[in-house]
Amino acid sequence: MELFTNFPLWAALTAILLAQFIKVPLQYIATRQFDWTLITSTGGMPSSHSGAVTALSTAIALQYGLDSPLFAICAIFGIIVMFDATGVRWHAGEQATVLNRLVTDFNKLTDNMKTWPEKEEQEKRKELKELLGHQPIEVFFGGLLGIVLTLVLHAVIY
Repeated sequence: MELFTNFPLWAALTAILLAQFIKVPLQYIATRQFDWTLITSTGGMPSSHSGAVTALSTAIALQYGLDSPLFAICAIFGIIVMFDATGVRWHAGEQATVLNRLVTDFNKLTDNMKTWPEKEEQEKRKELKELLGHQPIEVFFGGLLGIVLTLVLHAVIY
């Protein structure tokens, strides 16, 4: 199979790009601010990890069937990735949130209180990455995105 005609590969990559792009308008709806850094960040709605593995599994199922060993590999790989996104990575993000609060509180005590309100937020603390993992709903919609996107691409291409 040629690289440029590898449907499972392109379906998975498209799902990643679409999921990452969708994060920006969804965040805008929630906060009324555009945050273009979300395009390259982890975490958030929808999960690009889930989108990628479900797109890959769906594309493999369409090309090789649900009874193929390739589909079994993709399905198990997808389950592990989605479980990890809501498990270990989510808890690491929660711990980062707590650590960031501790650092902020410590900085407030040690810094000059007169200049504290005038400082930029970036100056106040160096944040740990809090958006490491996903809430279950983010993983669900990422997975749904991957499946629907792949079915639409397959219908258009084939």
